Amino acid sequence: MGQLIREKEIFAVAGGKGGVGKSFLATNLGIILARANRDKSAILIDADLGGANLHTCLGLPTPETTLSDFLRHPSMRIDDVVLRTSVENLSLISGAQDFLGIANPKYTQKIRILRGIQSLRADYIILDLGAGTSFNTIDFFLLADKGILVVVPEPTSIENAYRFIKSAFYRRLKFLTTDPRIKTVIDKAMDRKNDLGIRVPAELIDYVGRMDAEVGRQLEQAARNFRPRIVLNQVRSAADIRIGYSMQNACMKFFGIKPDFVGYLENDEQVWQSIRKRKPIALNGDSGKCMRNLVTISNNILNDAELKLD
Repeated sequence: MGQLIREKEIFAVAGGKGGVGKSFLATNLGIILARANRDKSAILIDADLGGANLHTCLGLPTPETTLSDFLRHPSMRIDDVVLRTSVENLSLISGAQDFLGIANPKYTQKIRILRGIQSLRADYIILDLGAGTSFNTIDFFLLADKGILVVVPEPTSIENAYRFIKSAFYRRLKFLTTDPRIKTVIDKAMDRKNDLGIRVPAELIDYVGRMDAEVGRQLEQAARNFRPRIVLNQVRSAADIRIGYSMQNACMKFFGIKPDFVGYLENDEQVWQSIRKRKPIALNGDSGKCMRNLVTISNNILNDAELKLD
């Protein structure tokens, strides 16, 4: 009898811009998932190529074995760079260190990492991605079963989040068709000033539907299935919280995409203290507001109302 393949869930934590708290969320989400059920394991992966710091968030020294080694040595398996952490059931794959050009890996290197991630044996895999909308970042985001976008209630972050959602969706659509004509239309649509008059994803789907009704239906289905999860960080007021619902509604109205607003993290002095001390809040053993926020977000991401650590 063949060996049973372990089912896994892959989560990707992204940010349209830097400094929004994605590494903070990824770290604590990994700890919460690892500690919630002793029968399940989690692996944190620092996929911020060229800017790896997830080990620092966990309070670990610079790892000796990283993704750099995996990419340098073709005979190496990704399991060879999985490191244990002090948290039971939680492992880490540290991001590449001191590897010139890793921030822009070759196509073959990216595919090797993607396939390596898919081969890992764990119940939960959490990817901490780099900021921005590079193709590499978006491809890691699209690999995930659930993509999480961290936003702060500031105009630049909100604008960049919309850009990220739109770019990721167009990239996903491009993978769905082999027709070079439609691929060209999607490429053009990614330019906001395109000469086709396409400004938002809903208009793109409409345009493609007139070219090929069947492909148009496929793209409509892809829009229904594309459900990024939005997390608001550094929330200070009820008005800030409402931004999450406003983004949800705006994406549905203008993009034809309905993201899920899965929760928020209140502005809390404990957060920057935990970062400075290199000790994640999920290991503090207290049930303060930030920890309650994190558990709520984890519940909503998993669609599980029973996950509790307090």
